[in-house]
Amino acid sequence: MEWTGHGLIIGVRRHGESSVIVEAMVARRGRYMGLVRGGRSTRHAATLQPGNDVQLTWRARLENHLGNFSVELVHPRAAELIADQIRLYACQLLCDHLRLLPERDPHDRLMGAAIDILDGEGDSLVLGAALARFEFFLLDELGFGLDIFSCALTGETTNLTHVSPKTGRAVTRTAAEPYIEKLLPLPTFLQGDVTPGLGDISNAFRLTGHFLAMHVWTARQIAPPTTRDRLIGMLTKPL
Repeated sequence: MEWTGHGLIIGVRRHGESSVIVEAMVARRGRYMGLVRGGRSTRHAATLQPGNDVQLTWRARLENHLGNFSVELVHPRAAELIADQIRLYACQLLCDHLRLLPERDPHDRLMGAAIDILDGEGDSLVLGAALARFEFFLLDELGFGLDIFSCALTGETTNLTHVSPKTGRAVTRTAAEPYIEKLLPLPTFLQGDVTPGLGDISNAFRLTGHFLAMHVWTARQIAPPTTRDRLIGMLTKPL
């Protein structure tokens, strides 16, 4: 078995004395792992970094085997990220999120969104909005998508202001009034191309974080990404 494809490195861990196991998102193939023999050498050090774009060739005797990777560097993005702490944390968070996906299941929308974020330009609001949208899409692709485009009680599609923390469904301002303290605020930028404020970014991460905790972190008995809270604090800090 053999294939070649474009990949985004999302994780590297040691294996044996000199090798590493590389984890990557691969276009049209999803999250894939492969062994890189001699991957701990200085020759491979700059290439095998999370955040780098690479050309991967995977080989194995059988399809269900771990397989071996041959790796060619395409875009040494990791070197650029080290110089920007916020974007470095963003890369770490994106890689942690992508590792939640099932292995060998294509998720090109998330892979493309991650690359766009890593290569994007803009201030903290732009980055914060992009990361919150990524978490929103992540929930959807994991099978836990939120219904934020119509009211769960009335079916209305306008004036949606809150989300039920139990069902993940939106409600209008009027329908929300009797339960306002129990509901999660719905930032409107998640529904379309609207410029968010700092409060919107905070509310968006609160929303996605609640459902990631409910459906993923707690369910799988894993801790949230260590950089997430720190990054959110940096992105929502008043200037």
